[in-house]
Order: sequence, then C-alpha cells, then structure tokens
Amino acid sequence: MKSDFAAAHLHLDRACHYLRGDDETSRTALAALDLVIEAVATAQYARPEAEVVPFPAASKRA
Repeated sequence: MKSDFAAAHLHLDRACHYLRGDDETSRTALAALDLVIEAVATAQYARPEAEVVPFPAASKRA
C-alpha cells in the first residue's frame, strides 16, 4: 500500500488550523506539526537518486 502524502498534508494543515490558541501547548503542538508537515512534503516530492553514466573521454590528438 502506498502512502497518500497529499491527504496527510491536508489533514496536518487542518490540524494546524484548529491549534490557534495562545497557550504554550498549542505553540508546542504547532511547532511539532510543522516538522511533520515538512517531513511529509520532503517524502512526497523525493525523487530517486539518478544513476550517473560516465561520458567517454575524448581521445587526444597530437
């Protein structure tokens, strides 16, 4: 089963919307959610590492 990063991002954004209090717990929770949202976005847009193919060296002419 593949992860639905877009849906996860949407729900995390929605959670941030509900944590708009001025108390320390809300601020701490928002900071933690920001880190999770960043991790989800990184995973969502990650690309596999490309394979580098060496280019043949040009022959030297004398």
